[in-house]
Amino acid sequence: MLESYPKPARILIPLLMLTGLCQAESKISSDVPRDAHSNVNVIVRFRKAPEGADHERMSMRGGALRHDLHFINADAISLPASELENLAADPDVEYISADRQIHGALDYANETINANIAFQAGFDGTGVGVAIIDSGIKLVPDLNGAGKRNSSRVVYSESFLDGSSDTSDPYGHGTHVAGIVAGDGKQSDGGRFAYTFRGVAPDAQIINLKVLDDKGMGTDSAVIAAINRAISLRKKYNIRVINLSLGRRVFESYKIDPLCQAVEAAWRAGIIVVVAAGNDGRDNSLSTHGFVTINAPGNDPYAITVGAMNTMNTPARSDDLIASYSSKGPTLIDHVVKPDLVAPGNRIISLRDPSGWLDINYPQNQVPMNWYTRSPDNQASPFYFQLSGTSMSTAMVSGTAALMLAKDPSLTPDQVKARIMKTASKRFPAVSLSTDPVTGTIYQDQYDIFTVGAGYLDVWAALNNSDKSSGSALSPKAVYDPAAGMVSVIFDSSQIWGTTPAWSTSVIWGGSVFRLPSSVIWGGSVIWGDVTAQGFSVIWGTSVIWGGLLDIRPYSASVEVLIYGDR
Repeated sequence: MLESYPKPARILIPLLMLTGLCQAESKISSDVPRDAHSNVNVIVRFRKAPEGADHERMSMRGGALRHDLHFINADAISLPASELENLAADPDVEYISADRQIHGALDYANETINANIAFQAGFDGTGVGVAIIDSGIKLVPDLNGAGKRNSSRVVYSESFLDGSSDTSDPYGHGTHVAGIVAGDGKQSDGGRFAYTFRGVAPDAQIINLKVLDDKGMGTDSAVIAAINRAISLRKKYNIRVINLSLGRRVFESYKIDPLCQAVEAAWRAGIIVVVAAGNDGRDNSLSTHGFVTINAPGNDPYAITVGAMNTMNTPARSDDLIASYSSKGPTLIDHVVKPDLVAPGNRIISLRDPSGWLDINYPQNQVPMNWYTRSPDNQASPFYFQLSGTSMSTAMVSGTAALMLAKDPSLTPDQVKARIMKTASKRFPAVSLSTDPVTGTIYQDQYDIFTVGAGYLDVWAALNNSDKSSGSALSPKAVYDPAAGMVSVIFDSSQIWGTTPAWSTSVIWGGSVFRLPSSVIWGGSVIWGDVTAQGFSVIWGTSVIWGGLLDIRPYSASVEVLIYGDR
């Protein structure tokens, strides 16, 4: 008797404790630091908007509120790592993720995408607000009134960096992005200039929301708080577009990633969110040859995710090639078809901040005066600078969205996304080679749905399209059928893709991106050109679906701009 009764009790109690511990652990992202002797910064998502009682329980555990993120039912807090399991055991807590680090990711480019035709026709983005969530913006003449007013078109500025109210741009990235979106070319305009470095929407209003520091680094919580501010200021400044030329690696499904949830909240509020695909297209650390390297929040199906093209320093589109560093899809874990399209991103000339970190550390990217003036002066221009990356191509699409909304304010985010994708040029070579000018490494790229998406941005075609879709424009999902050995694209019933001949897959993505008929992308064990079966397993294997592989394998997820790029 003494042997039989106590034993089940002793077994039962530990099992109950273990079950609770497992449930709590499942609520905590694997990348949250666990050093018991220090505080950790986390984002806590609740089942409903957190209230006073929730804050009191966090405070009792030593937690301190850093950012109020109630619009996605979350708070960014700092608390002792030893309290993580106790916090996760709270039934009102849905998920705990690390407050992750974010990195910051016009000459021939405007002609390449037909933006110059749009400008000549009188489209300039007047009245539309574009929120640039980046490293701040230096107030320069090219961001003033485009000849219509003398005041700056940067109508609102705020910093979301801890302990700093400075909204200038000591890094130099946000200013460059702002110039691509809305620079009016004032410092390169007039008869003495051979080129005018004008942005895509040169009379749009800019809302400057600073989240990256002087080295181009930031956090999820700062970006989420900035997105929330853009939503709250939407009506006051007619904010219709958010530009996110930044990102970080994917840690979990977009369905629970707080950064992606913030993007979706903005989209539902009527704001188009344009996001950089990432600059990891050369990353072969997982034997995927750059596939499955789309950064978050570009992995979210709502967002317009943009890859980068190289204009080859000519206005003609026919010789343009994909930038080998441009991240490729499908997305990790969820297998969303990304990028949505591509735009010029290599060696783009835009606004310069002479005191910025990028300018100081990369003087070779300064633009000589004789590049655009009619004088022999080869001194560095005080106004313009050259950078490469999907950060730049993202700004091209944001400017395009501003033009479309200025022309027709009734367009929804889904309608803008659908039109931009449908009208994108589908003409590409089958494959191309590019050489890294620094290392001499040769990269081969193929022009498939996971490399170029729906095609190459065409501003004039997008402005002249009058189709109004009634469904959602969520990016579709790629699915692997192991029995058939095929990877196919599938669509939700609410999506417009494939519902009518006007929105069929061949119209949106073009026939060349699908290597086989009936929306089947590739079959067999080797699918991505010369990528091995190992790469196939990484992309579609069950171990990666749950994120386990990335915890032990190296992965580069910086969207910081590439200084050199492809020649």
